[in-house]
Amino acid sequence: MELIAIKAFTDNYIWMLHKDGQAIVVDPGDAAPVLHALKERRLELAAILVTHHHADHVGGLAELAPLLRQTETSPPIYGPAAERIPGPHIALAGGDRLSLLGQALRVLEVPGHTAGHIAYLIDAPSDGGEPILFCGDTLFSGGCGRLFEGTAAQMYNSLQTLAALPGGTRVCCAHEYTLSNLRFACAVEPGNKVLTDYQRWCEAQRAMDLPTLPSSIGRELAVNPFLRCEEVEVRHSALQWHDQHLTHGTSLIEPTPAQSALAAGASSIAVFACLRQWKNEFK
Repeated sequence: MELIAIKAFTDNYIWMLHKDGQAIVVDPGDAAPVLHALKERRLELAAILVTHHHADHVGGLAELAPLLRQTETSPPIYGPAAERIPGPHIALAGGDRLSLLGQALRVLEVPGHTAGHIAYLIDAPSDGGEPILFCGDTLFSGGCGRLFEGTAAQMYNSLQTLAALPGGTRVCCAHEYTLSNLRFACAVEPGNKVLTDYQRWCEAQRAMDLPTLPSSIGRELAVNPFLRCEEVEVRHSALQWHDQHLTHGTSLIEPTPAQSALAAGASSIAVFACLRQWKNEFK
């Protein structure tokens, strides 16, 4: 079994997992690079997994669907039940399970970036390696997705669901945002040596035009500020940013009682909300 990150657009990854001449792909926003990868490796497309409805994740479905062996009642395209995915597909929700290429997958509900975002987890890959997580735009290396449809509380809880997975779990994010995310992470937590070491490694990878992904849950717990809202330096940085915005009369996105009470208790969700808004404005 081989796991491949297929480059698409400027910074997307379409993940491909293949075994015994058959492949599954995740979030094919563009058909062309998938078709090239299939031809190059002489693979048959067996199934497509979709995490959410954004165009850069579903744009290639119409062109790829004819390659699949499908029936009207059982198209091997899978997507979130709570979102509109173009074309025939099997709708999935958290807790659902499926078997593809001899791999047992389970579905996790991870709303926040979009209202019905899901992730796919292979707990015990047949290659004997660590678990594999296809998390779309929920978790990035060093960051997380923007809150386009969900709330800060939803995204925080979704990230906590992923953070609870085994540390070795391979994190297959859908974008090469790592260097940008790590610049922000270093601004939030400059005293984190694991973070600065990881940043140097990622810079070397990108200098060779190599991906920084997959990451791992253990690594993200050590470097990703959005998973470190209980850490003293992260909380202090979030509070400081919050106070500066109050001084300049800038309101937070979706102010809540938790955010308003930030300076007097700072729940982890409030810290997360500040970090997310800070990242939105970070340059």
